[in-house]
Amino acid sequence: MSYKFEKLEIWKLAIVFADEVHLLTLRFPKDEMFSLTSQFRRAADSVSLNIAEGSIGQSNAEQKKFLGYSIRSLAECVNCLHLSQRRSYISSDEFTNLYLRSEELFAKMNRFKSSLG
Repeated sequence: MSYKFEKLEIWKLAIVFADEVHLLTLRFPKDEMFSLTSQFRRAADSVSLNIAEGSIGQSNAEQKKFLGYSIRSLAECVNCLHLSQRRSYISSDEFTNLYLRSEELFAKMNRFKSSLG
């Protein structure tokens, strides 16, 4: 048996995105552990968590609401990316790679949300 969300491409992409954020933040300075590192990781994890939670709901309206939360968490991740680059914690290539992944995920989540009516 599987859950509905496990079949969703956006959930799979969000899991990969969260894993990449986690790996990236392993190299952040220790003094960021309880600020940017923690916030970035929690926001990245929240994207897939909200997709999963919303897919268990009883209505499309509820699923759309949780997709909205996922999209907001993704926007938070993009802001964390900018902060990470400005503070020289990540390279331009790392920024670009994750930024492009976030754009792809954002577009797919919005399309899925629109398909729910």
